Amino acid sequence: MKLENKTILIVGASSGIGRAVSLQLAKDNNRLIVCARRQSELDSLQVDIQNLGSQALAICCDALNAQQAEQAIETSKHTFGKIDVALLNVGDGPSFNMSKSTVVDITHNMNLNYTTMVNFLVPLIAHMKNNGAGLIAHTNSLAGFLGLPMQGPYSAAKAACRILIDTCRTELKPFGIKFVSAYPGFVATDRVADDGIPAPFEISEKTAAAHIIKAMHKERSDYLFPFKTGSLIRLARVLPKSVTSFLLSKSVPADY
Repeated sequence: MKLENKTILIVGASSGIGRAVSLQLAKDNNRLIVCARRQSELDSLQVDIQNLGSQALAICCDALNAQQAEQAIETSKHTFGKIDVALLNVGDGPSFNMSKSTVVDITHNMNLNYTTMVNFLVPLIAHMKNNGAGLIAHTNSLAGFLGLPMQGPYSAAKAACRILIDTCRTELKPFGIKFVSAYPGFVATDRVADDGIPAPFEISEKTAAAHIIKAMHKERSDYLFPFKTGSLIRLARVLPKSVTSFLLSKSVPADY
């Protein structure tokens, strides 16, 4: 799919990867719908998109609220008629210590990463079924393939997203809806700058955005990046679990 002259919804667009994707797509005469919780950041992004030659609609909403997510889809339809492409770029992955984490901590992180995606996914599927076509991309994480130390709840939530999108890809193919799962490694965003988690082969937000746009353009079902980190994850998935667990244990700080 050429991401030119398309109506594209980007959830989680006010900063980080979502903002970088929005600005790169704004160079190709698109109609961009940008959603996030922070109105001031969205207003600034809207101006930047328009200055790059694309139309922009900023919708302030909370992805944790199913009604607000559905209303965002309705507002987008009312403004532009239909949504051709969507990028669900929502989630958060703070450091966790399972010997200290509470039920509230873990379930809240599941909601931040899984429920937020579902809240937009369901109304998007209904909309694109009516259109007979569409592309839904999701920013997952390489952490969704393994139970990583210091990221257990985050890994679990991203794994749930991975399995659900895999099911959607099979069930909704007859309706012309395609799904892309992008799996970045470590990305240097402001949110993770001081989280204490080792970040080998870390890439910039702009580089991550370019990878995600490439995955969407090529309609890649599963796109792991960058190459070095993705290759390590592929290797870890075929090694005996005892070996993988031993290697992962070396990444845990002694005072954790």
